[in-house]
Amino acid sequence: MNTLHEHIESELAAADRNAEEGNLVESFTHLERAHVLGQASTRDHTRVHWRMFKLGLRLHSPREVWGQLIRIIGAATKTPFGIYPKGNTGGSNVWFFRPMPMPDDLQKILDADRH
Repeated sequence: MNTLHEHIESELAAADRNAEEGNLVESFTHLERAHVLGQASTRDHTRVHWRMFKLGLRLHSPREVWGQLIRIIGAATKTPFGIYPKGNTGGSNVWFFRPMPMPDDLQKILDADRH
């Protein structure tokens, strides 16, 4: 059975593979999944937003770059206090305090990590 950390790393690896192949939108989707899984950890939450920031640069998206800068600060300063919206995918297309429905497969991973 994979640990939560292994699932996060798997999503990040998939994001890297897709980015290397030029599939930047698919890469971002994997970063969103890693975000949902890692947002309870200050380290993982912040590093996923850093990766989203770098991908925003590659996408030439000022909105994403600016949004990720704000989210990096928020992840680094709010997550240690448990302040983060569960299920939020982390992209700049979503309000950063908006909780979102959890995909079933990611909920199962999170549930298994709690046991």
